[in-house]
Amino acid sequence: MPRQRRNRSKDAASKARQASPRCTRPRRRGRAAGAREPEWERPPRAEADRPGPRRPVSGGSPPGGARPCSPRRPGKPRAHNCVPLEGPPGSLLGRFQGLGFVLEQLRHKVHLLRRRQLSLRTTVGLGVFVGFMHWIHLSILFENDRHFSHLSSLEREMTFRTEMGLYYSYFKTIIQAPSFLEGLWTIMNDRLTEYPLVINTVKRFHLYPEVILAFWYRTFVGIMDLFGIETKTCWNVTRVQPLSEVESCEGIGEPACFYVGVIFILNGVMMSMFFVYGACLSGTHIGGLITVLCYFFNHGEATRVMWTPPLRESFSYPFLVLQMCILTLILRSSPSSGRYFIALCLSNVAFMLPWQFAQFILFTQIASLFPMYVVGYIEPSKFKKIIYMNMISVLLCFVLMFGNTMYLSSYYSSSLLMTWVIILKRNNIHRLCVSELNFWLIQCFGWFCGTIILKFLTTKILGVSDHIRLSDLIAARILRFTDFDTLIYTCAPEFGFMEKATPLRYTRTLLLPLVMTITYFILKKAFRDVLCVLSSNTYQRKQLLEHGELIFHTLQLIAFTALAILIMRLKLFLTPHMCVMASLICSWRLFGWLFYKVRFENVIFGLLTVMSLQGFVNLCSQWSILGEFNNLPQEELIQWIKYNTRPDAVFAGAMPTMASIKLSTLRPIVNHPHYEDADLRARTKIVYATYSRKTAKEVWDKLLQLHVNYYVLEEAWCVVRTKPGCSMLEIWDLEDPSNAAKPPLCSTLLRDPRPYFTLVFQNSMYRVLKVA
Repeated sequence: MPRQRRNRSKDAASKARQASPRCTRPRRRGRAAGAREPEWERPPRAEADRPGPRRPVSGGSPPGGARPCSPRRPGKPRAHNCVPLEGPPGSLLGRFQGLGFVLEQLRHKVHLLRRRQLSLRTTVGLGVFVGFMHWIHLSILFENDRHFSHLSSLEREMTFRTEMGLYYSYFKTIIQAPSFLEGLWTIMNDRLTEYPLVINTVKRFHLYPEVILAFWYRTFVGIMDLFGIETKTCWNVTRVQPLSEVESCEGIGEPACFYVGVIFILNGVMMSMFFVYGACLSGTHIGGLITVLCYFFNHGEATRVMWTPPLRESFSYPFLVLQMCILTLILRSSPSSGRYFIALCLSNVAFMLPWQFAQFILFTQIASLFPMYVVGYIEPSKFKKIIYMNMISVLLCFVLMFGNTMYLSSYYSSSLLMTWVIILKRNNIHRLCVSELNFWLIQCFGWFCGTIILKFLTTKILGVSDHIRLSDLIAARILRFTDFDTLIYTCAPEFGFMEKATPLRYTRTLLLPLVMTITYFILKKAFRDVLCVLSSNTYQRKQLLEHGELIFHTLQLIAFTALAILIMRLKLFLTPHMCVMASLICSWRLFGWLFYKVRFENVIFGLLTVMSLQGFVNLCSQWSILGEFNNLPQEELIQWIKYNTRPDAVFAGAMPTMASIKLSTLRPIVNHPHYEDADLRARTKIVYATYSRKTAKEVWDKLLQLHVNYYVLEEAWCVVRTKPGCSMLEIWDLEDPSNAAKPPLCSTLLRDPRPYFTLVFQNSMYRVLKVA
């Protein structure tokens, strides 16, 4: 029997050689048996009947990176080498050729069986591992930068500057209240943040993360106290003179450590989702690993959570990763499970609740999906469900945020309504008997104009047109419009244009060239398919316009690129999305033609080797950052306020400093860094008039109307100029040109604040002026 098997194998090989003199890659690629997706590249019809062994499409990855010569069909042998082994009859090579073929097939089957059994466990295991590594990475960077574990409670609070201190103050209020409900009621009826107004800070500042973390903290500490388990360790830390000795506590029971620790854990989970996301999009675990490595190699461009943990994006962005991964599964599968749509709705809510700018990002998502629906990349029934889930998520956020009308007056909500209207009226538009291209253009033009008009109407009807949104900042960038409020934003480095060095840093890690190559091939295929639809009616659209998830990610990449160029802070969307797109280098649908010529492992290994050269340099640069937080002037200011002013004394000053005073002293303030509200902008403009050329009496009158008792004057604000046109004096000269010839009020107050103000505290950075 063995001899007969060898003869049969030898005869089969001889017939194959007669049919095709050499095993070259045929120009027509067959479709792998059992594959649910059509081939990505369609060959010319002239080559359809060329004889020779057929190869699988690039939709699946052969195990071990071997280059196949025959399709994967059950029950048929598969060769892993392009040139069959040859040998004369009776030779040793000829006798064992069949046996080697059988052993190779056995190894292949065992490998496939292992992959099927361990696929889920491998995905989960690798995801947990990369998430754990990212959590450790963030914790190390944060600790190295500030020596956070050895700081006192006051120093830890001072590290949370600007908005961070404001957000953390509400977490502190809830955990220090007699009960959780009393703390929640206190921040929902807050009298300290915009004195003398009473505001619902949960509604205004999107504080659901602080509410949830405070509940977890109180629950955890209560359980540990019940069992008598210590949750923190305290010791005295001797500081360099003139700093005095302080008590420092470390452990999960310390509020600041708990707060920051949960944020880093959440972003560790985000990295696990990135791995799953990349693996899902590319169809292989290697794609997920490439996504993770690209993120680590470009970590400084991808996130700033390790430097600014309490910001809203630290809580919100991980849920966008989850949402886009779910949307990818919905676009790919047909039909999609109802559980996917429910998960899409919930992830939308989790993304929008913590961050006021999240709605604009979801608007770009709808702007990417709508043209895909118009052209035919998304089935109408599936697209309807996506829109309905987005509408439900908006309504849920509106209810959970106590009727915050910003959810109903955004571009996102307007685009959803216009999309719904066009879906309902699409048949009526089709009856106009226009060409296919005009039919597409009418729908897109109607959607664009309708969204803008509806946005304008809803903001006027609901009375929320006085709020600054991300769209307003982008419009100011494009139209070159500047005033006091937009300059306060755009003069900050994170709201400036993208740095010219950023593309260069992307190029050094090979991320930019890789993503540009992938984007080129996707757009090339999409452009060819759309032209075929327009030029011929014989094509079956379901077979032609496939792989909608790739088109969606490409359009989303273009949108994120435009946002990041206009506002540097939005690199947090562009860089991670580029990392996800980089996983497509492993896609056999896109690059199967390459893997037939060069082994898959060689391509990936070479790519990662080049990327890691600069990637490890970037990581070492981050790990080399060593520092220790120290801000003696602000510490002196806070200690003086605690022990020398009444608990109801009202303070005004620069927005970052006011957040620290509110957090550490619990004194009422009249302005703060959450600058989106119109009333707050008006208050801040009055407070910042001390850095203008107005008269002291004029500023004094306005401060009395705000019930201010103490004004914190910072000498640096009188002279600091981050870039041309961005000093406070230059901003005021643009806003108040009538006083441009007068001397700066700040300089006058520094020399002698009398008679309208009295100097009561002074150090190297701050001067506290009592309003007479």
